[in-house]
Amino acid sequence: MQASHKALDRLRRGVDRFDVTGRILLVPQMPPFGTRLLVASFRAFGVPARVLETYKGLALGKEFTSGKECFPCQVTLGDILYFLKEEKRRLGKDFDPQRYVYFLPESDGPCRFGMYNKLQRIVLDRFPEYRAIPITYLSSEDAYSVAGLLPKKKARYFRRVAYVAAVIADVMDRIVWRVRPYEMRPGLTDAFMEEALQAMEKALVAFGPTRDFSRLYDLVEDIAKTAATFMDPRKPRRPKIGIVGEIYLRSHPDSNQNIIRQIEAYGGEVVDASIAEWLNYVSYERLRKAQEQCAQAWRRGHKAEALRAAKAVVHQRLENGYQSWRQHQVYGRVLRHLDIQPDHSVRHIEHFLDHDRHFSFDIGTEAALSIGGALAYIHEGFDGIVNVFPFSCMPSTVCSAVLKPLLLERRIPYVDAPYDGTSQPNRDVILKTFLYQAQQHQKARAHHTENS
Repeated sequence: MQASHKALDRLRRGVDRFDVTGRILLVPQMPPFGTRLLVASFRAFGVPARVLETYKGLALGKEFTSGKECFPCQVTLGDILYFLKEEKRRLGKDFDPQRYVYFLPESDGPCRFGMYNKLQRIVLDRFPEYRAIPITYLSSEDAYSVAGLLPKKKARYFRRVAYVAAVIADVMDRIVWRVRPYEMRPGLTDAFMEEALQAMEKALVAFGPTRDFSRLYDLVEDIAKTAATFMDPRKPRRPKIGIVGEIYLRSHPDSNQNIIRQIEAYGGEVVDASIAEWLNYVSYERLRKAQEQCAQAWRRGHKAEALRAAKAVVHQRLENGYQSWRQHQVYGRVLRHLDIQPDHSVRHIEHFLDHDRHFSFDIGTEAALSIGGALAYIHEGFDGIVNVFPFSCMPSTVCSAVLKPLLLERRIPYVDAPYDGTSQPNRDVILKTFLYQAQQHQKARAHHTENS
């Protein structure tokens, strides 16, 4: 029993929130644009953050896990172990573990993601030289508050800058997905967007501390305006494919074996669910919980508790309104020049759950977003849905069980794309068949439109 308490105390000390100013913050890659802009946001507030090189340490990640973990756990664990191994080799005696902080967010609810940082703490502790490297995190439980990671005054402003950076990253992804399938010369879009991303990183560092978002908006508008000129107007519109699923797998190209590029290679145009969609959902759920607490306290006659909850409701409404306002500003600038896919509002997604008939926000998890988001895609004229997730992921398996019969009834092509790091010999055949079905759906939809 005493040993158990010691282990718990070690976890609490080694996985915590604390001021990371001046420490090298090691951030695992998820969406390439989004992670780099998050790191730039940290740098703007005095944290020398860096993106971990990804997927080179997968063998290490698998060596120190049992196989029962979610695949993203193995990838991120491999990333940090690979970095530390290479850093120790590079620096030799000058390697100082106290210079680093490992950043690994978490979520509440049933997803195993909530335990990644605890498990990885245990693994790092197996190496005496890594025990002094703390793990810090943000959590969906408090809508990713950064309280504790930065001084109080900076923390408030950092969260707003980081949110705008996430929306800009989403928009830059959507610029790529709209332009690249129709580019006049292969590679033109990717080369330009890498330069654009570097410019946006510098702009975030320069203007983030003063929250001069107009400078960021000007830049993203210029990026969209330039990228639009790369499109060949003679190329016909492709079937639109919507991707939903687990947030890490659908956002991390190496883990999903570059499924977006493969779908494009087989004739599709892709839109992946955004990162801001998840951030907005977490904020929306925080508001729902505050409203429920307020109502329950009022019914019990606990007026002081009800008042505190009511203040939380007002605060969260203001925060959600701020996020919506900023998101509309960014998309509005880009839509002046390029018809990227607008993002789904969380209320819009909940509407497509049909009064909880298909699923309920009360159950939570990413399944709520994936099911509602897939149905929203169909309403917007998409020709196929891909559900990307780690093998054995519970929310995405639920999503598959709900979506398959719904989309079969509506004759919408649908495919599950589970991943665990292994090669799937029939994957190409499945995707090619799926794209053929999507093309047929696009033709049938166009024919119906012409005759109606």
